[in-house]
Amino acid sequence: MIDEDDKQVGIVSLEQALKMSSERGLDLIQVTDKASPPICKLGDHGKYLYQLKKKEKKQSRQKGGEIKGVRIKFNTSIHDIETKANQAYKFLKQGNKIKIELRLRGRERALRQHAEEQIKKFVEILGNQVPIETEQPPRRLPNILILIIKRGQKNVAEDKKNEDKKGEDKKVVDQKI
Repeated sequence: MIDEDDKQVGIVSLEQALKMSSERGLDLIQVTDKASPPICKLGDHGKYLYQLKKKEKKQSRQKGGEIKGVRIKFNTSIHDIETKANQAYKFLKQGNKIKIELRLRGRERALRQHAEEQIKKFVEILGNQVPIETEQPPRRLPNILILIIKRGQKNVAEDKKNEDKKGEDKKVVDQKI
């Protein structure tokens, strides 16, 4: 049993706990029944329910894990792709996944290779900002290309190799001068 000051009283019989709660003018609240013996607390039952609702509301408000969509068109310029990649980077930082869509209309369906290059440019630009990995291979539907990506894990070993190579390049440049 736990008293109103969150101090542990110890194991108390039900009669004794009810007597203590009535003496103090508080309610006896069963916190969990999974433990043996069940854990109870002295306090105001309304306040306890309010705290539980507040906690649940806070947990439901947490963001992340959603799928955010980014649409690219067939003739989207490089600058616009960079802008959309920056927005996608923000989504990835929040922990969301990104669904990249490229719709093909009319004659654009015949030029599917150009559409795939547009998606590759987008992934390349985004890959330079943050490590990414594809969740599933690109889906090629008759009039749309879809790719779902998520934030990848940074490979520490590759970073060290790159730093070592940069250090060696600097030494070589210093020796040539």
